[in-house]
Parts: sequence; C-alpha cells; structure tokens
Amino acid sequence: MQIQPKASHFIDGQYVEDTDGAVIDVIYPFTGDAIARVHAATPAIVERAVSAATRAQKEWASWTGTERGRVLRRAADIMRERNHDLSVLETYDTGKPYQETSVADATSGADSFEYFGGLAGALTGEHIPLAGGDFVYTRREPLGVCVGIGAWNYPTQIASWKGAPALACGNAMIFKPSETTPLCALKVAEILHEAGAPPGTYNVVQGMGAVGAALVNDPRVAKVSLTGSVPTGQKVYSAAASGLRHVTMELGGKSPIVIFDDADLENAVSGAILGNFYSSGQVCSNGTRVFVQKGIKDAFLARMTERLKGVVMGDPQDPTTNFGPMVSDQQREIVLGFIEKGVAEGAHLVTGGKAVDGSGFFIEPTVFANVTDTMTIATDEIFGPVLSVLDFDTEAEALARANDTPFGLAASVFTKDLARAHRMAAGFEAGTCYINTHNLAPVEAPFGGSKMSGVGRENSKLAIDHYSEMKGVYVAMNDVEAPF
Repeated sequence: MQIQPKASHFIDGQYVEDTDGAVIDVIYPFTGDAIARVHAATPAIVERAVSAATRAQKEWASWTGTERGRVLRRAADIMRERNHDLSVLETYDTGKPYQETSVADATSGADSFEYFGGLAGALTGEHIPLAGGDFVYTRREPLGVCVGIGAWNYPTQIASWKGAPALACGNAMIFKPSETTPLCALKVAEILHEAGAPPGTYNVVQGMGAVGAALVNDPRVAKVSLTGSVPTGQKVYSAAASGLRHVTMELGGKSPIVIFDDADLENAVSGAILGNFYSSGQVCSNGTRVFVQKGIKDAFLARMTERLKGVVMGDPQDPTTNFGPMVSDQQREIVLGFIEKGVAEGAHLVTGGKAVDGSGFFIEPTVFANVTDTMTIATDEIFGPVLSVLDFDTEAEALARANDTPFGLAASVFTKDLARAHRMAAGFEAGTCYINTHNLAPVEAPFGGSKMSGVGRENSKLAIDHYSEMKGVYVAMNDVEAPF
C-alpha cells in the first residue's frame, strides 16, 4: 500500500503541500527507517485551514442533524470497508501489531462516527412553560471552529473521537496529529470528504508545538480538545483560557488496579495484561500500579510470569505478532530509564527489564514486585510496558493508597464481592472506573479523567455537551411591565 501521503495536509477538501515547512520524517518503529515524510504547517497553511474551517462551519451547521448524521454514518461504513488498509497504516505509523490495530483502531473510529451520526438528528432543545403563558425554548447550537490535538498512541481513534461529536453538533474541525504519527488522520479527513462532508469541515495540519499554539491562540477558534501529557495539557489549557475557549483535556495517569484475594486469578491477570502491556504499555489509562492483596500475591506473580511467555515479538504486520515496539527510540530510552530507577530504588525485578536486540524499538514486558508508594515507578507515568505490584492488607488501605496520586484517569477493582466492588468504584478518585476488567472504551460510555488527568469527557452523550451550547429564548406572550 501507499505509505507516503499525497501531501502533508488536508485542507478544504483536498491535499495541500507547502515545502517551506520543517521536514518531519515518519519513522517505522519496527525498523527505525523513515518510511514517509511530511512538512510542518507554515503560518500560511494554518491561516488557510482556519479560514476554510470558518467558512465551512456555517454551511455545515445549516444542514439538519439528520443530514449531518447521514454523512458520519457513511464515513463509518467506509472505514469498516477499508479496515485492513487503515490498520496496516496504523501499524506503520505507531508500530502497534496488526493483530491489535485491526480490531481496536479504525474499528473504534468507525464506531464513533456511527454512534454520533445516529445522535446528530436527535440534538434538540426543549420547551419550558412559564406562568401567564410566557415560555422559554432552548436551541442546541454548535460552538464554531474546533481544534483537536492528538497523541501518538491512537492516531486514527483520537482523530475520530474528536471529529465525530464535533461534526455531529455542526462544528468544523482542524486536527493536528502528533508529529510522531502524522499519517492516519489524513485518511480520516479523506474519508469524511468522500462521505459527503463539505470541503473545510474536517481539516488536518501537521506540525509540532508551535503549530498547535498558533491554532489554540487563533481568535476564530472556539474549542480546543487535547489528548496528551499533563505538562502539554497545562500549556494548552492556559493558552485556551486567555481566550475563554471551551476545552476538553484527556491527559495522563498513574491508574490503580486493585486485586483482592477472592478475585478470579485468571481474569485479574488478564486485566493487568490489558492494563500494562496492550499497545506495549503506551496507553494513558493503563493501570500501572497493581495493588495485590497479600494472600494472592505469589499466585498472581507466578501466573503473570507464565502468561508473559505467550508474548510474540516480531514484525508488527505479521498477524501472529502480539507485542510491538515502542513508538520511538526516544520513548524506549525514557522507559529504560524508569526501569533503571526501579532497580536502583529497591524494587524486585520479577521478569523483563531489558531492551531487545535486533530490529525495532522493543522492550521486554517488565514486572516489578515489592514496589512502595514513593518509588519513582509508582509515582510517575512511564508510558511503557512496566507493571508495578504493590502489596496491601485491607480494603480501606487499598482505596486510600490507590487515590494517593495527583492523577485520576482510570481505576479498576477485581473481586467476586460485588458489594465491595461497588464501594471501591464509588470511592475511586478517577473518571473512568472498571469492575473485573480494565481499559475498555466503548463509544457509548464516557471516557475521561479527574484531578490532573483531565477536564471534560469524550464519547457517550456527554461529549455532545462539550461540543455545543444551549441558547435560551424567552418568548413573552403578555405586555411588558416596567417600573417607569
């Protein structure tokens, strides 16, 4: 398939190039080779994108919700028809195994366009009767031009998760992918245009932080939605606040998984694998602090070690490969640095912990035991395949320690005692909680964090509130009274 895109940007319904922009090489994490090249957006490209989105948004908003929904559902159908090619591209872009991308990336994007396409025609206001015959009616209206800023771990999914609710509400979108994974969002834009979205409704521009800052600070932009790290989120949130722009921030975490003695061991191990090693650990909601009640700790470590023998590293395009490389050599070095700190600070390295020789930015799945709450690997987001096991005795202790973090993205509990499970879910200081599973994100359910892990929610009907606002219209049916 064609890896090199037709051009770097997609603006106003067509691919656009400006070679004056800085060169961005696309590195395939399995080989370390540059497989494509794009250029960062110049000020002229940014202006072109914002102007196109500003113009297109007015036309798009004039369509009925049913008409907009029809386009989004058509885009979902196209994404499903092209799932193989989109999954191959996602694997080239991120290094994630095809075994994973074929079921979790473009499919999730298609789900988002289908779900919000179905909601679009139902976005209505309400009638509020008042005394004496007066009444108020409300109108749900789009915000205008929305900017989406993506992370590198789920480029297709994030481009879709931000685009679908924005477009359903009648907004236009300008999406800036991570400079590490710039390819997939271009296909999302191309598919939306093919599905019938007016030119300029969904645009993609490439670039680093300066391009994002130019978009966030443009006075024509009404909303900013970021998926990224907490430091980046703080910068973007601060910039957006200067213009009182609407924001959604889906940031990082240091999420807990709490496993009680009575948990189903196999399910608990599976949940910890999903919460630490899926996407080679490069997932914001990963449950990297695994609190295991002392009575089950040895059995948990033994079974986890055994299950990790099923890891198959290799060519990510090979459907039998189930564990891919880190997204970049830089990210691999960052993760190896955390592993070194874990050993130096006294954690017990149970398995893994090394870079893998040969092709690709691979790190062995790594498990630490005897981790304490103040160790660096227990406090800092690693964003790699590193699982830390922490012992606990009582439910109260586990909940207090699970919440003892500035982050609050996700949390999960494994137990057969459903009363305890619901107590834990209620007590977790996190926006996305799980009982007897971890890291599932269906479009029907809200996803987002508390505390330093974010603001607002993606997916579900709640996302509509983050991409629209309600206008109240008071209708007087009586004479107007005034004091003079």
